[in-house]
Amino acid sequence: MYHIVCPTKYRKVVIDENVDITIKEVCLEISNRYEIEFIEIGTEGDHVHFLLQSVPKYSVSKIVTLLKSILAREVFKKHPEIKKKLWGGEFWTDGYYASTVGLHANETIIKEYVKNQGKEKEYKKIHYQKPKEQMTLF
Repeated sequence: MYHIVCPTKYRKVVIDENVDITIKEVCLEISNRYEIEFIEIGTEGDHVHFLLQSVPKYSVSKIVTLLKSILAREVFKKHPEIKKKLWGGEFWTDGYYASTVGLHANETIIKEYVKNQGKEKEYKKIHYQKPKEQMTLF
């Protein structure tokens, strides 16, 4: 299980309720196509938190690349006004934060951490799904 945080380009506040809906829909489509299960998705205007699990064949960088590329393409397609706000034509910054959820940080601790980031009033949980057993290759 991974906790991944992806900030928007220039940390611009471009994620609103309409973009939240798009992010959730696209993530659920990604979940159907790839072996990635989204436990929780939350937004704060200028970044998105993902709590997810996947099969071991996907590295963290592959998961992040997949998420950022598909989400950016779909957000720009459904919300062209955002591309104008981000004059460089990119939705995400080049970097991201990722950590594993395991021995020292269980799911409950990560959820609390995510919820308490920034201003609690700004954090919006846009998706939650109870995690299944650990995903396997076979």
